[in-house]
Amino acid sequence: MTEYFEVHERDGAARIGELRLAEARTTPALVGDLLADAGSLWAADRELPEGDDSQLTVLPHRAFPGGTAPEVQESFAVDSPAVDYPSAAVISSESATTQGTDAYILSNVQSAMGHGAALVEAVVDTREAIPVDTALCFSGVVTPRNVALLAYAGVDCFDAAKAVVKGTQGKYLTTEGEYYLEDLEELPCACPACQSPREEFTREDCADHNRNALAAELAVVRRRIRDGRLRDYIEGQARHEQWLTAAMRELDSQWRYLEERTPILREADLDAATEDTLRRVEIQRFADRVTTRYRNRFRNPLVLVPCSARKPYSESQSHGQFHDAIQWRGHLASMTSPIGVVPQELETTYPAQHYDTVVTGRWSEDEKDFVARVLRRYLERNEYPEIVAHVPDEGYREIVERVAADLDLADEITYTVPEGGHPTDDESLANLSSALSGESKYSKREREHNTVRAIADYVLGDGAGDDLFEELRTTSRYPKIQVRDDEDVQLATMVPQYGTLSFTLEGARRWAESDAPTKRVEIDGFVPHGSVLAPGVVDADADVRVGDEVVVEGPKAFGVGRAEMFGREMAESTRGIACEIRHVEEK
Repeated sequence: MTEYFEVHERDGAARIGELRLAEARTTPALVGDLLADAGSLWAADRELPEGDDSQLTVLPHRAFPGGTAPEVQESFAVDSPAVDYPSAAVISSESATTQGTDAYILSNVQSAMGHGAALVEAVVDTREAIPVDTALCFSGVVTPRNVALLAYAGVDCFDAAKAVVKGTQGKYLTTEGEYYLEDLEELPCACPACQSPREEFTREDCADHNRNALAAELAVVRRRIRDGRLRDYIEGQARHEQWLTAAMRELDSQWRYLEERTPILREADLDAATEDTLRRVEIQRFADRVTTRYRNRFRNPLVLVPCSARKPYSESQSHGQFHDAIQWRGHLASMTSPIGVVPQELETTYPAQHYDTVVTGRWSEDEKDFVARVLRRYLERNEYPEIVAHVPDEGYREIVERVAADLDLADEITYTVPEGGHPTDDESLANLSSALSGESKYSKREREHNTVRAIADYVLGDGAGDDLFEELRTTSRYPKIQVRDDEDVQLATMVPQYGTLSFTLEGARRWAESDAPTKRVEIDGFVPHGSVLAPGVVDADADVRVGDEVVVEGPKAFGVGRAEMFGREMAESTRGIACEIRHVEEK
């Protein structure tokens, strides 16, 4: 049972945690001054220290460097004894097991540094082997340049040993790299160690500066985690060293590890500033759900249009002009990098209205390939009587033509923007209106009902919209739609900030009794008020993600709320808030 470490906030695999010692420390952080090493068993037998809550005691250990033969690791493995004070175990990622400690220090991390795939494998293997609510520590490897990526991967604690050693060697560290002192004409830092004149700056001062730079970078990392924007920072920061960029991309390929830990929604906008954004979990998840869960329910032609800078798209000037021409005679879907394809019903769903991208007017081949793959899968899943492509030449038309050729749809697509024209030109808009001539308008009622069902499909699973809302009424105005049954009982409300659904108790009951995929949290025999703490969770569905709507049920209570942990974390953690309760009733 972990008593001395608690996770408070999450941003993917990165966490804001707390080492609950006599003087608490917020992680990710430098903790070298808090470690008390009981010693290596390779050198001699060690007595178990008394320990206390002022420090994190590293229990007697045998460290295995990278590449140690499995039979050697098995023969000399150490089982850490149970202690009643804050403790850490030294383990290898190649043979990591649960030791019952509050933190784990990786012994083979030196061999993984400098190699992206090896680092990611070491972190992921270790994180999957140790309890989710324990701290992972790296010793002797961290610098201001690599610490953000390590925290992003899921490392919580560090020491300043490498930074200090480099300082004594006359190497001045920054977040961009390192410099030999003799090459510096001035000091590019304002920390206390750098206040003396350059000619008086010693190697001891350099070591102090390096420690300060490392602490400052960790403060930036913590701020970014709290804001839900660490990945935005990493995409720029990792560029300063090739192997860090490789590590970020290797981590992106660890879909199960990252997706499980990545919230389905967040308040922060997503900065799409590099092509690596295409590989982000939030982007890939949206594309996957649109092409495997979303189902078009309109009988009108599909109208493909470019995205807009303003979000949601329907509030932009360009999309206002598109709507004036379409007049609800076509089903609108926006094409965009890095999101892919956004049906009009999901324009408010995270991250469709929460991203900002670099606009150059030119598409890279990676962008075209990604959006084309999403559009292809979208059209394979959804049938339309006709397709109208109201897109400009730059990238958009090439993507549509590429997909049309792949799916043999070239004769079924009408292009309404003349060569060299713009979608908002009078001629283009007239062509768009003409292409939909004779089509019937769909009603506001149909649009709102289909929006509710589409969001349910996206958030809960394929077919959930029809299972839950075969018959429904909608009240209030879009995008704050209220969902009611035919007896005027409110079931849910659309949340415009995130494009999701917030259920009432009656809606949660209907959800729990339906065939729709249900995200359940089983709790012990109590009636929660406000929140459910992790120790009160008996079990939770593995597919629950942070931000998900969840049904909470136990022997004494039934409720509905929003997840603050992913499902496995809820079931395994011994501290922290598992979910926030919105409505609850006592059985």
